[in-house]
Amino acid sequence: LRADCIVINKIETADPDDVIELRENIQMANPNAIVIDGASPLTVTDGHLITGKRVLVVEDGPTLTHGEMQYGAGVMAAYKFGAAELIDPRPWATGEIAETFENYPEIGELLPAMGYGDQQIKDLETTINSVDCDLVVIGTPIDLSRIVKIDKPTCRVGYNLQEIGAPTLKELIAEKFGK
Repeated sequence: LRADCIVINKIETADPDDVIELRENIQMANPNAIVIDGASPLTVTDGHLITGKRVLVVEDGPTLTHGEMQYGAGVMAAYKFGAAELIDPRPWATGEIAETFENYPEIGELLPAMGYGDQQIKDLETTINSVDCDLVVIGTPIDLSRIVKIDKPTCRVGYNLQEIGAPTLKELIAEKFGK
């Protein structure tokens, strides 16, 4: 099975040598695929709230655990907007969230949003509300405030695909499907 189109995203933060290697691999494995370059600029609601604050950053759990990433959009926003400090949530972690830190000690000073079941969601809520911080920076794909009650001010962070060059995905879809 071959793809008609391949998107290389986050090229603005990737090592240029890695992007070159990826392009070479795509050319070898799927030489007829159209390659679209993409960037993922941050979108931050109320970013000014971060400046000078002691923040708890909550990131996408699977990105930090199974994806082995060291940080995500929330940490990037905290640095970009001048947070005074990233608060380490581990001293306040309870239940299954504490177990996640035991299983993935490399996570560091941010909170993985784990919510695969009722108990994890409850433990996540308890942990967030127990952390001594000024602001919770939510860097998860979903808005956590929809599933947990957070008793502190929050700031939501995300990112959207920004295509670089042509053709765009929209143009390719229109060509393929006639719209």
